[in-house]
Amino acid sequence: MPNQLQDLHTVDDVNFPYVFEHNATVPLKSGGVVRCNVYRPKAADPVPVLVTYGPYGKDIHYKDFIPKYAEVNPRHKSAHSAWETPDPGFWTEHGYAVVRADELGLGQSPGILDTMSRGTTDAFVDVVEWAAEQSWSSGKVGLLGISYYAGSQWRVAARKPKGLAAIVPWEGMSDYYRDRCRHGGILSNNFIRFWWNRQVITNQYGRPGRATSNWGPDTIEGDLSDEELAANRQDQTIDNQAHRFRDEAYYASKEYDMGDIQVPLLSVGNWGGILLHLRGNIEGFTHAESKFKYLRMITGRHDLPFYYDEEVEIQRSFLDAFLKGDDRVGWSQEGKVPPVSLVMRKGNVGFNDAEKEKAYGRREENEWPLARTQYTRFHLTPDLSLQTTPPVHETKKLTYRALGTMTNPEFIQFTTPPFERETEITGHIVAHLTISASPDPSSPTVPSDIDLFLTLRHLGPDGKEVYYTGTAGDPVPLAKGWLRTSLRKVNAEHPKHRAWLPHRDYTSRDVLAVIPGEAYAVDVEVWPTSVVVEKGGRVVLEVGSGDTQGSGIFLHDDPVDRSAEVFRGFNHVHFGPRAENYVTLPVIPPRE
Repeated sequence: MPNQLQDLHTVDDVNFPYVFEHNATVPLKSGGVVRCNVYRPKAADPVPVLVTYGPYGKDIHYKDFIPKYAEVNPRHKSAHSAWETPDPGFWTEHGYAVVRADELGLGQSPGILDTMSRGTTDAFVDVVEWAAEQSWSSGKVGLLGISYYAGSQWRVAARKPKGLAAIVPWEGMSDYYRDRCRHGGILSNNFIRFWWNRQVITNQYGRPGRATSNWGPDTIEGDLSDEELAANRQDQTIDNQAHRFRDEAYYASKEYDMGDIQVPLLSVGNWGGILLHLRGNIEGFTHAESKFKYLRMITGRHDLPFYYDEEVEIQRSFLDAFLKGDDRVGWSQEGKVPPVSLVMRKGNVGFNDAEKEKAYGRREENEWPLARTQYTRFHLTPDLSLQTTPPVHETKKLTYRALGTMTNPEFIQFTTPPFERETEITGHIVAHLTISASPDPSSPTVPSDIDLFLTLRHLGPDGKEVYYTGTAGDPVPLAKGWLRTSLRKVNAEHPKHRAWLPHRDYTSRDVLAVIPGEAYAVDVEVWPTSVVVEKGGRVVLEVGSGDTQGSGIFLHDDPVDRSAEVFRGFNHVHFGPRAENYVTLPVIPPRE
């Protein structure tokens, strides 16, 4: 640090409808400190605490972070609103304190910037326990937040910090490798680069010019040089490109046992989050060992539903039940509240329109995946159809150019006949393909791997594709899936392996050869979805060479991870007596 660590903790109980403590210091067991803001009711009685801990700046106002703040529910706008976090004005009014901490190495918290690391999780644990011990705290702490402020909750809950009473991970990945960084083993580089360069290092502790650029206040202790800043951070854009396997220390240090999560849990996933958080919310719910755990599915742009009146009431009733003992709904009563609540996407209401999406109904269920699921094979055929009857064994292969980009992908689409009756598809999807690679005659290189990009699309009865609201409000299809063929090895003995969700370890010992001309049978995980296909509607399975429509900023086009030397050539889908190709869809029969 350029200057000695200073204590600039101030308390303001006059200028706001709540007490505002600025730059309170949390001592860490590691010997460092984290700085946080505390917002608490002016009443003298101790209250439960909601804690957020993240990289985006406790002092950067929501309106400065993103212009879309204008669209946020006005009831959740205050002088201290911040991106993806509970609004202090609303929650203090309803009897909660809010602690918003700057993550290590960011904002006003000195230290090494190493997001999502073991060290920063250790510090988060310390913040939770500190909040539980303060005189204004009732001793009970809840975690509530979106995206990064949700994904970090899983790891902290697995550590069982003193005082933690409930968590609400709202659209938050739970598996760093599979959900976020390497989809099917393929680097999801573009989003990580965007996120890192715009939202993280811009707020690094010691970074000059933050106040001038209206990106929070300057660092209390002063500025650091570019060289010092670089030395004080682990760059995710570099680390995720350099590290490929889960048994490397970089990824292994971020692993934890989801079964260690035993605190009451409300996992809120978004059907439109098909490239980042959706899988994590469902898998986190599935594997947590909490006695009281709930999965709630929503739709809409990822930053807005968190503040809808009806969704906030769900958050508040859940937290009141476990942090205040005020259970007006029955969250803490076994069997009272159904554990799964689904929003049913039926019809073409458009995308990024909250009012129109209200047409979607909601249905409660007792488990996930649904016990009555009929896993149904839809077979791919050489004439580009998807059919429930096995095809005649015609020996043939369909070909497309490998190593496509978002501007020039090649793909093959297989389409069902029009559905004869309304059909619900809800749950996990897996595609079984027989594939091979061959060289491009114009290239001196020989392909030694195949990257598969799968997309599930929905055509309405009118033949037009139905789009849904993606993370950033963009139009997205039903689902996507990926697989790097050299990492096709499945660990069927793993406790998490399921027929409808093959388990891969993704370690350096799992790499298998891909030889041109050799056909390989692979099972590709496609992320879960839910849709009601109306009579006359159709479903399309797209097999491609790269990111296609609906990928948005979540591109997999890193020139090192997907080099021409390894991937350039042609990919083939084989058909014949020993070459099966099908996608297994979770069809839900109507209730009796």
